[in-house]
Amino acid sequence: MDIVAMHKDKKAQAELARKAMQVYEAHRAEWEAQYAGQIAAIEADSGDFFIGPTLGKANDLAYAKYPDKWVYFVRIGEPERAIALRTW
Repeated sequence: MDIVAMHKDKKAQAELARKAMQVYEAHRAEWEAQYAGQIAAIEADSGDFFIGPTLGKANDLAYAKYPDKWVYFVRIGEPERAIALRTW
């Protein structure tokens, strides 16, 4: 989805967040035990995820497979700290 369109489309943002959080919840116990404080980049349509120590590192991993795709970034252990961004 186009960057401007996604920012304007609240329904699409909510759907991306909902799908990504389903992935997060499915892996929550494992991730919080092993990767607390790191960042998960979740590609919501496929369920693929990439974990890195920083948003930039998680993005780099996600971008390698999903260039210019919207992904949901979540701080592991603090899922309320999340944001949808296009990989760069």
